[in-house]
Amino acid sequence: MKHFLLPLFAAAILALATFSVVRTQPAKLAAEPSSPPPRAEFTHRVAAVGIVEPVSENISLASHLPGVVEEVLVQTGDEVAKGQALVKLDTRTLKAELAERESDLALKRAAVLSALARVRKADSGYEDAKRHWQFANALKDSRSLSAEELSRRKGAMEVMEAEREAAEAEVGWARAAEGLVMVALNKVRVELERSTVTAPRAGRVLQLRIRAGEFAPAGPAADPWLVLGDVSVLHVRADVDEHEAWRVKPGARAVAQVRGNAALSFPAAFIRFEPLVVPKRSLTGSSSERVDTRVLQVIYRVDAPTSSLIVGQQMDVFIEADPIPGSANSSRAATSL
Repeated sequence: MKHFLLPLFAAAILALATFSVVRTQPAKLAAEPSSPPPRAEFTHRVAAVGIVEPVSENISLASHLPGVVEEVLVQTGDEVAKGQALVKLDTRTLKAELAERESDLALKRAAVLSALARVRKADSGYEDAKRHWQFANALKDSRSLSAEELSRRKGAMEVMEAEREAAEAEVGWARAAEGLVMVALNKVRVELERSTVTAPRAGRVLQLRIRAGEFAPAGPAADPWLVLGDVSVLHVRADVDEHEAWRVKPGARAVAQVRGNAALSFPAAFIRFEPLVVPKRSLTGSSSERVDTRVLQVIYRVDAPTSSLIVGQQMDVFIEADPIPGSANSSRAATSL
């Protein structure tokens, strides 16, 4: 009997410990989803992920010239008009060059005036010599003037004519020099205009990532520092997997739903297909998502208040599509996110 007491005592302790552990475990209740899953009323549909964008698309602005930013004239969210100045660069060097070119232009214009004065002087001398020659040549009595005097007067007239032609050539040279300086001056003025970044069209400043004193590189940047867009109308760019692209037809109806809140659902009107299949770039982060696929981008206009959506926001887009031939479940939704 004593041989059975120890195993029974150990079994009782184990049962008590097991009961205690089970009792202290929290009850696992099925969690309700915070929002209903996205779904559409179309019997046959293609699901896609879309990105909200302005009707103008995102316009990444850049500076024509490299330089230090002197003044930022707008803030994120500002509405701007076409041609409105947005960012000004430091232009002290250009202004100094402009003053130098203006001084050069004043000198060249003075040279032109001087050359014109020499032309008038030479023209007056030529007319005077010509008059003396014509007077001597018109004398009826050839004995009034010697042949030497006649030759001298004719030579004087020819010399003055040559001086007049030389003076006219100097005028042409002076005007050409003036033109060159004017071209250089206009070039500096254009550079001054290009040192200010302006809005190419009316829209809203969507992103501003530069401040006064920072260096603005010229040309496009991998990470743009100024993004503009016309948000009067919003589009959604839906990525349709190339394997299902054939099912989507021009003019197909669609519904766009805000991710995380399927109740915010808006009808979408077909705009166009992008005529180039591209690698998928807009990722949702889902563990089952394919990232090595290519997509056909379909542009839809979202009939929603602009205050309800944000540019760059992801949306679930359901597009009415043709059924899959031979599918046993062709009467049901063929695709899902």
